Amino acid sequence: MAISKLIIPKGYKSKLDLRETQQGIKVVKDNFQQFLAVALNLERVSAPLIVTRDTGLNDDLNGVERPVSFDVPDAGKDLQIVHSLAKWKRYALKQYGFTVGKGIYTDMNAIRRDEELDNLHSVYVDQWDWEKVIRLEDRNVDFLKATVRDIYTAIRQAAKMACWRFPQLSLDLANDIFFITSQELLDMYPGKTPKERENEICKKHGAVFVMQIGGKLSDGKKHDGRAPDYDDWDLNGDIIVWNDLLGQAFEISSMGIRVSPESLKRQLKEAGCEERASLPFHKALLAGELPYTIGGGIGQSRLCMLLLNKAHIGEVQSAVWADDMIELCRKNNIFLL
Repeated sequence: MAISKLIIPKGYKSKLDLRETQQGIKVVKDNFQQFLAVALNLERVSAPLIVTRDTGLNDDLNGVERPVSFDVPDAGKDLQIVHSLAKWKRYALKQYGFTVGKGIYTDMNAIRRDEELDNLHSVYVDQWDWEKVIRLEDRNVDFLKATVRDIYTAIRQAAKMACWRFPQLSLDLANDIFFITSQELLDMYPGKTPKERENEICKKHGAVFVMQIGGKLSDGKKHDGRAPDYDDWDLNGDIIVWNDLLGQAFEISSMGIRVSPESLKRQLKEAGCEERASLPFHKALLAGELPYTIGGGIGQSRLCMLLLNKAHIGEVQSAVWADDMIELCRKNNIFLL
């Protein structure tokens, strides 16, 4: 049951009441997206909640999650609620005519029905999805790291604004972000699980970007799953910070330089998904018709939860939870919206 994974911080009491929490959510979201847009040269656009099944645009995540699907008889189509917009954004950049160095961001709302519910995970996903056109020669680790630093700076700026508006909040984000590959992390902590390794490195450095996620490591296992058709597994990663309230690493963003035609072929083969090459999105990418890009998703509720000192993601978003989780949270001063 989900309740077995619930973390109850000892003596927890929210530093913001319900009304202040709603005000705080607006402060965080309004400021962060402005800082992000300036840092990465992004324009805001509208994005779909649903896509047709046969386009290949939906994000397959780890390949086992079931999308929420339904038919629309009057349109004669089978539709899916998006898991994320990782592939749609790249297609949109071409359609809108964006040039090198410019990009888009949008509010991405999704439903992930198979999510295991706990302090950090909800069936309702809200994030800023962003994507930016780059040059072929930008497809390298240095460019990736520079972009990560820009995003982390925007997070710290948003944190300062939240603390200015609500002085009772306390945040101690690291001044800089530490970079390490998933293989280096395995070599450093060989006897631990990927989550335990993230906890160790994040507690040590405060803010970490774990790189190269998706492929198998030297132990024959993956650090974490990644769909084979958007991130280049050699040029991607997760931004995680240490959450002292929960006593664990806290993922804020998954991002990366996107696949080239060559890396798409390689990753589809490695994942056993070569049949996807016949889908419209994949055909266009393999034909070189889509721009080279970098992009990612940044959790809106995750960021609000972190910057507003909340113990549960349900304190900053309205979603659905098991009755026993709601009751246990209530008894421990965690009031879910």
